Amino acid sequence: MNADDLRALQAPLKDQYRQNAETAVITLTSKGELDDASIVCRVETGKALVEAGLHPATGGDGSQACSGNMLLDALVACAGVTLKAVATALGIEIKHGIVSAEGDLDFRGTLGVAKDAAVGFSAIRLKFDIDTDASAEQVASLVKLTERYCVIFQTLKSPPPLSLEVKTNG
Repeated sequence: MNADDLRALQAPLKDQYRQNAETAVITLTSKGELDDASIVCRVETGKALVEAGLHPATGGDGSQACSGNMLLDALVACAGVTLKAVATALGIEIKHGIVSAEGDLDFRGTLGVAKDAAVGFSAIRLKFDIDTDASAEQVASLVKLTERYCVIFQTLKSPPPLSLEVKTNG
């Protein structure tokens, strides 16, 4: 796909959203089912069924996906797709690229061992390792625009209000 193909693909959507802003707002959903016998939640992704379970640092055996890793996977996927789309739009050739993310967790917080230990990531680092002939200025623009338009990056950088609802039977 080149820049013209991308523009042609997105032009009708951009026009529609300019004309009718409400059509640009959608609600993405995810749903999981708890296992009856073990500490597992089965999540159907767009392409596969994923079993999320306890990380080995919290008692898991490592056979299920860790939700923390899944968050990092979502960041890598979103940043990678955004980077490629922005590069395409700018006409920057990326010969090869690796997108990686790592995050620091103190499992004392998750397990309630230390009240001063945070629950959740204390830091997340996203890295692009790209092979390109683009100038330093072009790469800086590429990174700036990728950061700006990556949904997961922006959500983690400026978290939206989060709510929790519980429904019980009985």
